[in-house]
Formats: sequence, C-alpha cells, structure tokens
Amino acid sequence: MKFGAFDHVDCSGADLGAHLENRLKIAEAYDRCGLHGYHVAEHHGTPLGLAPSPSVFLSAVIQRTRRLRIGPLIYLLPLYHPLRLIEEVAMLDCMSEGRFMLGVGRGASAIEMGFYGVASEEQQERYLETLDILLQGLQSETLTFQGKYHQFENVPMTVRPHQKPHPELWYGVLSPESTIWAARRGINVVTLALDQKVKEMTDLYRKEWAAVGGAPEQLPLMGVSRHVVVADTDAEAKAIATEAYAHWRASFAKLWVAKGGKVPLSNLYPETWEELEVIGNGCAGSPETVRRYALEEARRDGFNYLVSWFAFGNMDVRQSIRSVELFSAHVMPAFEGASAAAA
Repeated sequence: MKFGAFDHVDCSGADLGAHLENRLKIAEAYDRCGLHGYHVAEHHGTPLGLAPSPSVFLSAVIQRTRRLRIGPLIYLLPLYHPLRLIEEVAMLDCMSEGRFMLGVGRGASAIEMGFYGVASEEQQERYLETLDILLQGLQSETLTFQGKYHQFENVPMTVRPHQKPHPELWYGVLSPESTIWAARRGINVVTLALDQKVKEMTDLYRKEWAAVGGAPEQLPLMGVSRHVVVADTDAEAKAIATEAYAHWRASFAKLWVAKGGKVPLSNLYPETWEELEVIGNGCAGSPETVRRYALEEARRDGFNYLVSWFAFGNMDVRQSIRSVELFSAHVMPAFEGASAAAA
C-alpha cells in the first residue's frame, strides 16, 4: 500500500500569493512525512482550481521537495499545443530527477473547455490526438505526425525526459471501459468511485493486467481518492472538515450554479460533510478513527494506493499539516502491520 495526496489548490480565502505559498508548505509536509505522490488538478475560470497552470506550480513544488513524486491529475490535453506540452513534461521530469507523474485526460467540464473555444464534440478527438503526439514526441529524436488538428514534419525533440521511454502515466477512471484501457497499457489509475464500484474496478484492472501478461508483483497503482481530516479528537476533526467542505463544495459548484445547471457528481459530493461521510467518500476523526476507516476500505475494495485530500476549502495551513503528520504517524504504519500479518 502506498499513500498520496490530491489537491485542487482550490480557494482558501487567502490572497493568491499566500494561498500558493501555503500549498508549498503543505507539499513539504507530504515529502517529510513519506507520502508517495502529490497530484494536482487543472481547472480554469473557477475557484475550484487556483493553479490553472500545473506545470508552473509543480516546478515550485519540485524545488521544495526531495522524494515526493509530483504530477498533474490531470493535464487537460485538448487545451494544449502538443509541442509545448512535450517540452514542459520533459523539463519537469528532468528538474525532478525522474519524480514526475504524467496524468492525462480529456477534462470533465464542458464549461471550462468552452472558455478556450473547445467544442464538447471535439474533446475526445483532440485528447486522443494530443496524447498520441505527446507520447511519440517524448520517445523520439524527431517528431513527424499527420492528424486532424496537428501536423508536424521532422520537428527536433531536443528536450528529453529523465524517465525512459517517458514519465509514468496516470489516468482517472470511473467506467469499466476506461479501466480496461488503462490496465492493458499498464497505466496507474485513481478513481472517485465508492464501495462495490471500487472493488469491481480493482478486480477488472487485475484481470486485464494479467490478460496482457502483467506480473502481479509489477501491478501498477490502483488508487481511490478521499477527503481526509485527522485531528487529535473526532470532534475537532469533524468541526474542521464540516466548515472546510462547505467552502470547497461552494467552489466546486460555482460555475454550474452560475450557468443555472445541475451540479455534476452530486451523488459523490453531496452538499454537507455529514452526507459525504455517510456515503463513505471521506473521513474526519482521531488517528484511531481514520486508521479504522482506511484499513476497512482497503481490505474491502482491493486498491493499493490511498489518495487523500488533506487540504481543501478554508482549512488553515497548520490544520492540514497537522492532519498529514498524524496520518503518517498513526495510519500509514498500520498498513505495514496488516501486510505482515497477511503474509
């Protein structure tokens, strides 16, 4: 079992400079506390994402960490010129000495895509074409490609990544089709699914991984993403989480409410923290409470990577860092014991 952190870098109420500096301090805590990876979202025109250029933000994270793997979850590929993205990815991978995790996807918000003039009916085609170009460019001395949206002829690929043939790939999955696609290619995944859907995803991933000859000991990471708050007592953690989640949920919904539309994923992210905990999509409590929650879900659902949201809404930076420290001291070691007992 490995542990990571996911971050929208959503609005906290602080001015932008202080907000980003606080997130860098929290990233230092992730590194110090032994987390495996730090995954940063990309959003545009919304308080849900105040690091709309993941590459810029992650270049700063690289300078403040030493062991932590870092990457976008995800780059919104339809918004990028592939040549520029190839160069940014290679730079980040080399600057981090191979700690870069390349998360890719088409994007979930038609509103945000519309800000950039990308029609919803073009998203999938643009995503697939840009992904083909990105992977080819990262592995080649020169790039030649003829597609619907981009054409290149013998473009020199002078900026090369540290990891070969390219940085490790990451993808967000919710459907069986996306799980199969990722498993057959050995791509690490993170899901927002709950309960039985998670077990179905991990079982399907293992099946498809084995079908293409993947060894069990080389199984990629299959992650679940959860809001997590750890404090000295259950009461303190729930008070922090309740206020912070309300702030985060308002940022999450803002674009959709402004357009008069239905807020997406409300089945996964209801209006209150209490409802979120009822459906099992988060946990706030003492180290003992969170440890029990994490162990029970891991045993039930078969994932090997727990990705926690330690910083969200208007949580104070000290509260987030304290949460990470308690998690690393009291929750993570329990999995080492569980693994030894199973063996």
